[in-house]
Amino acid sequence: MKTAALGPALVSLACLLSAAAFAAAPAGQDSAKVTPDMIQTASDIPANWQTPQGSFDYVKRDVMIPMRDGVKLHTVIVIPKHAHDRPMLLERTPYNASGFMNDNSPHMADAVWSGDKDWANDGYILVWQDVRGKYGSEGKYIMTRPPVGPLNPTTTDDTTDAWDTIAWLVKNVPQSNGKVGMIGSSYDGWTVAMALLHPHPALKVAAPESPMIDGWMGDDWYHYGALRQVNLDYFTEQTTKKGTGESVPRENYDDYTNFLEAGSAGAYAEANGFKQLPWWNRFAAHPAYDAFWQLQALDRLLPQHPSDVPTMWLQGLWDQEDIYGAVHAWEALDKAGHGANNHLVIGPWWHSQINRDGWNMGPLKWPGNTTAEFRQQVIIPWFDHYLRGTSLARPLPEAMIYNPVEQRWDSFAHWKPASEQSLTPLYLQADMGLGFGQPTGGGDSYVSDPAKPVPYLPRPIPQKNDRWRTWLVADQRFVADRPDVLSYTTPVLTSTVTVQGAPIADLFARTTGTDGDFVVKLIDVYPGTDPANPQMGGYELPVSLDIFRGRYRKSFADPSAIPANVVQEYKFRLPTVNYEFKPGHRIMVQVQSSLFPLYDRNPQTWVPNILFARPSDYQKATVTIEHGADGRSAVLLPVAAGTTSNH
Repeated sequence: MKTAALGPALVSLACLLSAAAFAAAPAGQDSAKVTPDMIQTASDIPANWQTPQGSFDYVKRDVMIPMRDGVKLHTVIVIPKHAHDRPMLLERTPYNASGFMNDNSPHMADAVWSGDKDWANDGYILVWQDVRGKYGSEGKYIMTRPPVGPLNPTTTDDTTDAWDTIAWLVKNVPQSNGKVGMIGSSYDGWTVAMALLHPHPALKVAAPESPMIDGWMGDDWYHYGALRQVNLDYFTEQTTKKGTGESVPRENYDDYTNFLEAGSAGAYAEANGFKQLPWWNRFAAHPAYDAFWQLQALDRLLPQHPSDVPTMWLQGLWDQEDIYGAVHAWEALDKAGHGANNHLVIGPWWHSQINRDGWNMGPLKWPGNTTAEFRQQVIIPWFDHYLRGTSLARPLPEAMIYNPVEQRWDSFAHWKPASEQSLTPLYLQADMGLGFGQPTGGGDSYVSDPAKPVPYLPRPIPQKNDRWRTWLVADQRFVADRPDVLSYTTPVLTSTVTVQGAPIADLFARTTGTDGDFVVKLIDVYPGTDPANPQMGGYELPVSLDIFRGRYRKSFADPSAIPANVVQEYKFRLPTVNYEFKPGHRIMVQVQSSLFPLYDRNPQTWVPNILFARPSDYQKATVTIEHGADGRSAVLLPVAAGTTSNH
């Protein structure tokens, strides 16, 4: 019989018969009984779950450390079990102190994130702290909070917070030896630098890694006045929530299209709600290098408040985010007479790679894991020396800079700051030549069109971009045939040209516009074939490059329009290098006027604030690079006389 054929009455009768059959249990079986332990009216989630840690080789403490104004900062302390007389390693961060333990392993070295594994293996007490207003900490979050003073009328900053934190740790972590080292990269490197403005006596050693030192001159926000607009996502991720905010939503997969269609960077930001963000409003009101930027530039402040803390200023040769800060902080301190306790280290790395594996830099492969070797053989023994009193196999030199061609570390008893370097002009020549001899004259022109800016990577360029970390070593052949990119090349080299220091771009140019940007790239052109490594045949490897916004050619604080069709000099420093151009290679210099969408477009007409340029302000301009009587354009190279090597 089909159920669908049953009438309502028959269905009801069937249900009753089934119930009766269920109630009449077979002989020998008891009816189901409900006992009190079966009933649960409370939540199945306990109020305070505690993981049994009898097998753990460490103890984790979550504490709230009070600051001098009563605000409490969330701090995670991880202590090796049975530890005593151990040093403490402190990192202060806006990136969630609880997230530095990424595994619930019972073994400390496996539980911490990659950057701390070697420190855990060395028996350190590890401490991570949320800065004010972020994640578990109380207080108000202010982006890279300026030091107490004209820009910060309160009594606290990240200098006082570091002091108060260290004072508490020394008194409240009995397993420690009362000595603290500080470390951290990027923003966390900035917190280390801030602590050094007035360090607690228990702070015995420090390592700011790729620190944010001057956000206008050459770290995260601007490079010589050109806005790094892809970092606008950081504004929403960092300042829309106490935890992690979301990035800016994208209409298209390709950010080249997204930023081009938006118009100006300001239009893009404010269409996405940035006016709600106090940081953006302060930021957007100060496009020039005025007091807002100068009074919080740490390379200016550190020499005014020098510390005696031994400090290692560390960054990467191809740091795509903060390539400015460490070397400029070190140079400023060295120039002010504080070189004895300050050391410069530049490795073959991208931003913060020191805390990860370092087998390669894009297509450049090293003979070992350079980061692990450096942590284990250099930085940890150096910290141990000041925190445990152990001896060093050899003193840390004034500077250690990796030689990516010879694949070795070079040690320098005295590394010359840029202001002391002897520079040799490498001149742009006629017929797209490049050489150390005097140029014969003339100039080369290109049309810079804001509607078709030069990309910094081959398109498409998505927001989540795996190539971002290594874009500074990307093969530049992808722009070589563009009519708005000038490529000047030497003949094939017959001897090695060793460059150690900061090259200086020195362009003489005229433009039909009243503003404009200039990008200069120093490039190593590989031989056409390489049987051992075919992908490197003809590779155009950037060695050092940067961008300069033309309105700041006379003053960073007081920009001015460029006089149309009048030759002007644009002179700016490129990132520091330690490089050998080998025989069989050629040296190339590329010049262009955009690097998009990493940097915002210059409208090439004078406007008070480029962030808010109107669509009609964006105009084509013909740019002429002079290499004759009107100006001998060149890249000034710090050609080395000799090198002391540490193999």
